[in-house]
Amino acid sequence: MRLYDKIRPFAQFVLPFLVMWVLIVIGTVGYILIENYRFLDAFYMTIITVATVGYGEVAPLSDAGRIFTSFLIITSFGTFAYAVSAITRFVVDGEFNNLFKQQKLNSAIEKLTDHVIICGYGRNGRQAAQVLKKHDKRFVVIEKNPELTETLNHRFKDLVISGDSTQDETLIKAGILRAKALITTLPVDADNMFIVLTARNLNPKLTIISRASDDGSDTKIKIAGADNVIMPDKVGGAHMASLVMKPDVMEFIDYVTAQGGDNNNLEEITFSNIPEHLKDKTLKDLEIRNKSGANIIGFKTGDGKYVINPSADTQIIPEAKIFVLGTPDQIKKLKEILT
Repeated sequence: MRLYDKIRPFAQFVLPFLVMWVLIVIGTVGYILIENYRFLDAFYMTIITVATVGYGEVAPLSDAGRIFTSFLIITSFGTFAYAVSAITRFVVDGEFNNLFKQQKLNSAIEKLTDHVIICGYGRNGRQAAQVLKKHDKRFVVIEKNPELTETLNHRFKDLVISGDSTQDETLIKAGILRAKALITTLPVDADNMFIVLTARNLNPKLTIISRASDDGSDTKIKIAGADNVIMPDKVGGAHMASLVMKPDVMEFIDYVTAQGGDNNNLEEITFSNIPEHLKDKTLKDLEIRNKSGANIIGFKTGDGKYVINPSADTQIIPEAKIFVLGTPDQIKKLKEILT
């Protein structure tokens, strides 16, 4: 964002005050030098002259004082009217309220870390926000259309930036340098690809999830830097077909994954979350079942391969992940053990 765009709202509010005070200072200093008034008398004379209230003079004016007063009246007539009208317009038109909201938004985002950025608040973006809301995960929404963000209803609903997600300045304003993940759900694949490229360049450690609509775009967006690419039409069709073939299995999967909200029963454990003395050990050494009651149902190797129901002698290596299934209480106990 250009410097002018940043200071423009502030300048629109401060400039009229500055103009009035400059005029008052000139008038006060002028009366002190020309008429030898005391500071209070000079200040009072300036105020009644600039405001054109019609009060009498503090003391009889000299010819030089009258010329200076005439100059002050002519100068202040338009200047004072401009300042008053500018300040009134700034307040009445809601600019002051917008400035306050913008400052509050910037302050709130600057305090965020490990949050999620959602680019686009259409159907997919709204659904992603709902899931994050269920899990009390803080997120920032970037959306051009203010009408779409009016449907936001959660305790972080003020964290909405009206702007273009493809612009570096907008992503930086959303705190991408401190974010944990970015979800881009724009309807145009080219825009999503551009956001992925920009986000990956700004924050190499960021987890990036992108939407794709056209066949072949998913591969290109992955090459651009996305960790995962979702094609809603394909996923939706496959999910519906699976519900026909294995309805109970699919409903169970939905229940134990993110759709379960507060009853989330599935958790992933990264290598960095494992205590130091257990790193490079085996799953058996973790004793997750004995200590928490939860069960290890999956394992992701360092090279990205998935293992269903891994054996107890599977070694915990860097970049590996462990997938654990259990009740909410068991998952909570497991997190307490690992912290």
